[in-house]
Amino acid sequence: MPKVSEEHLEQRRRQILDAARRCFGRKGFHQTSMQDVFKESGLSAGAVYRYFKSKEEIVRAIAVENQGLVTALLEEILNEETLPPLEDVVGRFAARVESLLVHDGPLRLAPAGWVEAMHNPALSPTVRELLTDTREWWVKLAERMRDAGHLPADADPRAVGATLFCLVPGFVIQKLILEDVDAAALRAGVGALTGRTRDRLRS
Repeated sequence: MPKVSEEHLEQRRRQILDAARRCFGRKGFHQTSMQDVFKESGLSAGAVYRYFKSKEEIVRAIAVENQGLVTALLEEILNEETLPPLEDVVGRFAARVESLLVHDGPLRLAPAGWVEAMHNPALSPTVRELLTDTREWWVKLAERMRDAGHLPADADPRAVGATLFCLVPGFVIQKLILEDVDAAALRAGVGALTGRTRDRLRS
């Protein structure tokens, strides 16, 4: 029997995850069955179960991918030689999130995943870990801001990071439900707030 290439395995995995995203987007997590995923993907039950043993495993895989898509930008920003102003960081981050929310974008499922994690013990640990990891990137940003003099010397990076992290679900909810806020608005709002902070630090 010929050996299956890693590329082929990844393509099949991608096929299943994309099909599941579409099903979840149409019907939600609870109403989507594995049979729906089989049909949407065009694969047999055995082929799907080779990669994912349950619907929860599929949801976890999607959540891990989503987290990587958004935190990669924060890692990139933190690796820049000169730290951009906070409003630029938030604007760039919001623009990345915005691009992942359009049409059937992967982040459109995020709010449903947060709710599901509150009630489903099979998902709670994964979602908690991913959210904690995402918040840690904001804490690292706050630490660097403090060290660069963009925050008071006695600022608590964990408190600042937790506060900045609050922007993420708030922005997602406003984009998906209110539909009247964009990345430019978030950047402008943070710029107005941080401008006052900078003025106080100079005085």
